[in-house]
Amino acid sequence: MPAILVIKHSALGDILLASGCFKAIREHHRDDQIVLLTTQPFVELARKSGYFDMVVVDRRPKLWHFGLWNQLLRLLRGFQFTRVYDLHRKQRTRLLYRLLRWGRPDLEWSGVVPGCSHYQPDPRDDFRHIVDKLTEQLAVAGLDRVPAPDLAWLTGNGLAARAPQPFVLMVPGAAASRPEKKAPATLYGTLAQYLVSQGITPVLVGAGSDAASLATVAAACPRAINLCDQTSLGDIADLARLALGAVGNDTGPMHLISLAGCPTVTLFSHASDPRLVGPRGPAATVLRREDLAELTVDELIDALSAVWRRTEPAAQELA
Repeated sequence: MPAILVIKHSALGDILLASGCFKAIREHHRDDQIVLLTTQPFVELARKSGYFDMVVVDRRPKLWHFGLWNQLLRLLRGFQFTRVYDLHRKQRTRLLYRLLRWGRPDLEWSGVVPGCSHYQPDPRDDFRHIVDKLTEQLAVAGLDRVPAPDLAWLTGNGLAARAPQPFVLMVPGAAASRPEKKAPATLYGTLAQYLVSQGITPVLVGAGSDAASLATVAAACPRAINLCDQTSLGDIADLARLALGAVGNDTGPMHLISLAGCPTVTLFSHASDPRLVGPRGPAATVLRREDLAELTVDELIDALSAVWRRTEPAAQELA
């Protein structure tokens, strides 16, 4: 059976945004074995998607870890891939291109490495969204129909059904290494108080290093429900399908919530560009400031009201 390799590492949001491409590859290669090369945090998610027959973990060895590189290359070469879709498009996969094609000039490669069989240029001044770039990349390789990302396959274990209606999701955390992507937790606390005054329950989601931010919001608004470290990705998807809306920082769960169809307001600072990596979804919107400390609660309320007006024309605006 012919084997196809798909390469996609990176963060949760990047994986989710590429899920439409995963589906297109699966449909295009119905009779082939499809293998995903990714990092450990995304193995279970990839398996649940149903798009891959096997998932291989890249331990991302340093250049000088020759033994680990040799193990990875022996494993990958054993599949005798006929085509590789490099959806990661970084320097690391440029190296893999050279290593995997050593002695295999017939190996087809879809990516941004000059000279590969299905080459897509990736100029620095191309400020299109990554989903649009990946869609163009697959078109060059003959995959003309790339659906929008669809997370219908991602479900939880019933936690969402216990959430009090109506509720709004809040994602006040972000990666510990990226504090500049976080709006002040006190801002979320003030918004939570306001939502409660309107009969809406704030539901807080996050994990690990997000705990302090969620605790600050919960302290400011005791009626908020703090689900820190209690939700799987499937639970968050289920919550998103039931929520009135969501507000959060530029982080993986907000991509998930947006793609699940929830009306969202995602906050961006100078640290990332929504033109390139903004959330996609039927009701996703972005609120950007150079410094998120400049935001006011009135701006958050107005942004939520605006997205609700677009998605539910007959819905009541927040007072």
